[in-house]
Amino acid sequence: MLTGNVQLRKWALAVVLLAVVGWCAAARAARTGDWRTATDAELKSVIPARAPVVTERIETEMSSASGITNGHGEYIAGVVLITAGYSAEGKYSHFFLTQVPLRLGTSVQLAPGEYVIGFEHSDQGLMVHFYEAATGKPVGSVLATRIAGTTRVEQIRVWPPSSRSLIQIGRFGISYQIGG
Repeated sequence: MLTGNVQLRKWALAVVLLAVVGWCAAARAARTGDWRTATDAELKSVIPARAPVVTERIETEMSSASGITNGHGEYIAGVVLITAGYSAEGKYSHFFLTQVPLRLGTSVQLAPGEYVIGFEHSDQGLMVHFYEAATGKPVGSVLATRIAGTTRVEQIRVWPPSSRSLIQIGRFGISYQIGG
């Protein structure tokens, strides 16, 4: 009788563990599977024509805008800043927003918010620096590496996670994970 109870408990534990693993896999698929490329109209609705950068409002180049949406009002998007004549010239090149937590590479964690990007070339690729848009406070830096086989240069492109899970600048990419 005791052996039957032990086996029943093991079986019940196995069922519970399988259910938890299945639920986690379904939740992850829902986080990454629903994301798609945002339309131009959707990007215009979330990217400001003049991005707030520290104390200035800098014009964005909407023809360069790229982003993704989950269809539930959440976006991840980026656009080139027209910095000529502003104090941001040479320091920031892109405006970036995320409405969900985001992990870039293995080290940079972005909370939902607005950011500006600056970068510099290195022997390994591009060292990309993220700053809070409103304050200019550094958030972190991540190395963007050359994307193998890529011939098309993009000013900025946010790939949906079902395709590549990359933020592309030029021929370089930064891996990302939604939800951190």
